[in-house]
Amino acid sequence: MDKYETLKGYKDGKFRRITGVKRETFAKMASILWEAYMAKHTRRGRKPKLSIEDMLLATLEYLREYRTYAHIAASYGIHESNACRTIHWVENILIKDGTFSLPGRKVLLKDDSEYVFLLIDATESPIERPKKKQRRYYSGKKKRHTIKTLVVVDKTTGEIVCIFFAYGKVHDFKLFKESKMVFKPETMVGTDSGFQGIKKFHLNSLLPKKRTKNNSLKKEEKKRNRQIASMRVLNEHIIGRIKRFRILAERYRNRRKRFALRFSLIAGICNYEMRI
Repeated sequence: MDKYETLKGYKDGKFRRITGVKRETFAKMASILWEAYMAKHTRRGRKPKLSIEDMLLATLEYLREYRTYAHIAASYGIHESNACRTIHWVENILIKDGTFSLPGRKVLLKDDSEYVFLLIDATESPIERPKKKQRRYYSGKKKRHTIKTLVVVDKTTGEIVCIFFAYGKVHDFKLFKESKMVFKPETMVGTDSGFQGIKKFHLNSLLPKKRTKNNSLKKEEKKRNRQIASMRVLNEHIIGRIKRFRILAERYRNRRKRFALRFSLIAGICNYEMRI
């Protein structure tokens, strides 16, 4: 019996705890994969050992739990290289379909854009120490090498609008400048204190006041900072939701060239589940 046949009998809550996605999201993903598979394998070709549902389940388990390919292969009774090819195929098909794609930076300046309040924050994902150019990735936080990601979230809907990647060494504000993001003048942008100077690029920005060495904050300034923090907490929740997939929270062992694809796919899945 396929592993999915056992899993689909579970309650919705347990199903999501295991796969990381809702049952409706899983069904949508499976339909996309079936369509892609049937378009390519009409008559000829060897039938895969795993069903489409088990291929998807193996991929979600990999992203959710971040076990090694060897562990995944042993669980499904396939070779390790087959597990790697299967997971890559599923990821590529899902990201190319467009259902789980992010809106992107270009929509921020469209005339029909309805973004009123955007939240910007940066998050870091630890990686293994690179063999070359280690200083680029050394962030200094907990003495780790990381990849830094800038995440832009719509305050109204909780949707992730766009993301941008850089080396872990790059400061949050420098990361924003390198992203070259431009917003409509009437769009409010909320950030944390790591983005000091953003008003030079976007006047309609809301960020907390930073305490200096010689001057402490007044009560009114502390109160305003708490209000801003309460507005920004949504961004922290969204990032936490993304990092439920352990592949983005634990030390990334794979080649870094697929990190952006996986981060974008997981962000797109979170967006899709916000809409259903």
